[in-house]
Amino acid sequence: MTLLTHLRIVGIIMAILVVVNFFVPARLRWREELARVSLVNRQIFQVHTMFIVLILAMFAVLLLTSADALLEPTRLSRLVLGGLTIFWGVRMLTQWFVYSPAIWRGDRFNTAMHGMFSVAWVYVTAVLGAAFWSVVTH
Repeated sequence: MTLLTHLRIVGIIMAILVVVNFFVPARLRWREELARVSLVNRQIFQVHTMFIVLILAMFAVLLLTSADALLEPTRLSRLVLGGLTIFWGVRMLTQWFVYSPAIWRGDRFNTAMHGMFSVAWVYVTAVLGAAFWSVVTH
């Protein structure tokens, strides 16, 4: 597979994350959980969540429609790919070093999700990093 194909796969992963985020609130019972926090904290959480989903959708659109342009060695492609590589690299590290193992250890579903997201973040970061390297060394 070509790097272009891998970038498009990453775009599909981002699109899947957008869809998954519509089911997360019910799965994690956010309505009940957030009812216990102040109005300002609840609204900040909801707004931040909405903007995260919007960013994921924008990443998906960018990668699905313009991955070829990202592989052209321009200043803009270097900045975008460098930023995306850092963003998803930090997300990968967050999966391992911020989330407590108490969340997933001993729970089959949460352990499976932790493993799946770990693999996804490694793949996404590796693809974006490879694309970044290709435009930096061109």
